[in-house]
Amino acid sequence: MKIERFLPQPLSEKIWRLNWLLLLSICALSATGVVALYSVADGSLAPWAERHAIRTLIGLALIIGIAMLPLRFWLAAAYPVYFLALALLLAVLFGGTQIMGARRWIAIGALSFQPSEIMKVALVLALARYYLGMDDARISRPLWVFVPLLVIAVPVVLVLKQPDLGTAAILASVGLGMMFLAGVSLWYFAAAGVAVAAAGPIIWANLHSYQQSRILTFLDPQRDPLGAGYHITQSKIALGSGGLYGKGFMQGTQSKLDFLPEKHTDFIFTMFAEEMGFIGSISLLALYALLFLVLAYMALSCRNQFSRLLIGGAWIGVFVYSLINIAMVTGLVPVVGVPLPLVSYGGTSMLTIMFGLGTAMCGYVHRYDRLRRSDLRIMI
Repeated sequence: MKIERFLPQPLSEKIWRLNWLLLLSICALSATGVVALYSVADGSLAPWAERHAIRTLIGLALIIGIAMLPLRFWLAAAYPVYFLALALLLAVLFGGTQIMGARRWIAIGALSFQPSEIMKVALVLALARYYLGMDDARISRPLWVFVPLLVIAVPVVLVLKQPDLGTAAILASVGLGMMFLAGVSLWYFAAAGVAVAAAGPIIWANLHSYQQSRILTFLDPQRDPLGAGYHITQSKIALGSGGLYGKGFMQGTQSKLDFLPEKHTDFIFTMFAEEMGFIGSISLLALYALLFLVLAYMALSCRNQFSRLLIGGAWIGVFVYSLINIAMVTGLVPVVGVPLPLVSYGGTSMLTIMFGLGTAMCGYVHRYDRLRRSDLRIMI
């Protein structure tokens, strides 16, 4: 594929079109993660804080590099990336690495990664391409609704088999959110809600025992305070003990005395809230609000639908990620393995989010490009 044929403007012009406020908000959130991980490690950069800082720099370079590529490159690559991610999900089922009863990783030498994270970006690319140039009359017709539902359902089912309920929920939310942004009739979403409610007993019967236990514990945390309810109980204690101003940097007792589980990944918000208090927690949420506002502005600035959907998909992905994590540690939803975007420790998750934000930045840089159905051809 000859990239030069896609190139509509010089790189210098693209650099000026970058949204620097988005990069600044990403840096602020990632820096918060470095500080929090430094505290978790008792004032040591290694291993979490240092690696998080390095991944942030790599991620920023990735965002800018992706943004410099022509928009038509990602238009052409959308389906191949989706099918590659789908093949990796299938590979997990047959030859993935099993850790703590879950088969979610692929190991290549010393490197291991989760294909389900890659699918989050691949799904956005595939659906953005599918809806490019589709007129309003076709978007809500049953046949044209069935195709994206199939595109969403296949990876969701494969992820559920790993099993990974949290990631499956994020994939479903991102996919359905993309359909909503594309203009699919609200009647389909209402019908889907009724169908899910009606299938509740069947869904419950097919959940794993530990998943059922997490839901029952969510409804009554005191039913097993030293077992299934231990995580959320300790999380609530840490949140409450932080008070208005917090216990101070590196002074959190719940995290330092190892009462708080997974304090560098899933429960990092709790650890941060204990040390920085309500004011620090609100400040962190304000950084996320800034990120979401910038992404919304970027989407509204685009002239072509492909760019708008790329940015909208990134917005939905990061928002759902953040919402589930914060709701989880505060006891508003059952505990699932979902990290806090750009703050929690995790290589695949961090770089995948950066990749998704990179495609969003690419859409913004090329926001004035006019794409047509004829642009769906792969140029060779």
